[in-house]
Amino acid sequence: MYLSYSIILILIIIGFSYVAAGLLGCRVLLGIIVPYAAGTIFVVGFVYRVILWARSPVPFHIPAVCGQQISLPWIKSDKIESPHTSWGVVSRMVLEVLLFRSLFRNDRVDINKPERLIYGGNRWLWLGAMIFHWSLLVILLRHLRFFIEPAPGCIEVLQSIDGFFQWPLPALYVTNIFIFLALLYLFGRRLFNPQVRHLSLLSDYFALLLIGSIASTGILMRHFYKVDLMQIKRFSLGILSFDPVTPEGIGTIFYVHLFLVSVLFAYFPFSKLMHMGGVLLSPTRNLMNNSRMKRHINPWDYPVKVHTYEEYEDEFRAAMKEVGLPIEKE
Repeated sequence: MYLSYSIILILIIIGFSYVAAGLLGCRVLLGIIVPYAAGTIFVVGFVYRVILWARSPVPFHIPAVCGQQISLPWIKSDKIESPHTSWGVVSRMVLEVLLFRSLFRNDRVDINKPERLIYGGNRWLWLGAMIFHWSLLVILLRHLRFFIEPAPGCIEVLQSIDGFFQWPLPALYVTNIFIFLALLYLFGRRLFNPQVRHLSLLSDYFALLLIGSIASTGILMRHFYKVDLMQIKRFSLGILSFDPVTPEGIGTIFYVHLFLVSVLFAYFPFSKLMHMGGVLLSPTRNLMNNSRMKRHINPWDYPVKVHTYEEYEDEFRAAMKEVGLPIEKE
């Protein structure tokens, strides 16, 4: 059911953008108003969520660790898996953000035949997530050439490495293949794994289909539909410099692609995609495991006005004696 609703939503978004750009000619709406509105929602929503998380008190010292905590001098501690210094936390976070170390270590839970609970890793999920996120990063960096004039040399080098295939023309980017395969795997996992399918919600399918639609329209623009790259760059520079233009001849497929990207940006702060910012603010990851060295003070531990039992008995002593309830003081 959730999958069907997600497909219908994506088709409505694509159909609306195609009709608005191709048949009605609403280029100002799709090329200026919608991108600026989506960008504003993204920035304001992202900052709001980060500030909300940053201001949330952490009443308990809850770093999630899987190594020996520092204690006595002759017991060797794990400086990364159970960090007690700031550099240890930084190293752990870098490994988590760049290499998804916790996902590599432990993701699968099975029950073995004599009813034993076994924990293990899911290397395919880790590999699919790595390929997807790194391919997406490279694609975003490649797109900087549309927003910077002249394009930095490092972006040109990255683009040449990514497009080392000289066939077909224009050159086929490796990351376009990788991100498509990774999305197919992540989507298939939600369809064919009973446990994951049971836990999947509308938002899970919608995010995958939306990113897949963006990747598909981008590949279509590069290899199957002719678009004017110079006009696209002129449009992108105008958006970034707050002097927007909607040049002729860009092509309807570009506005469909742009509208899908705008929907993703507007949806981002309200979705699970916010783990991009949330991972850095998770107390299970960003706290030092130094509870034996330093006392953790509960930020919610403020003076509270209480009504003690003695005060309660003083207030209701007569009524308690009348109904036969035991009292401590006569």
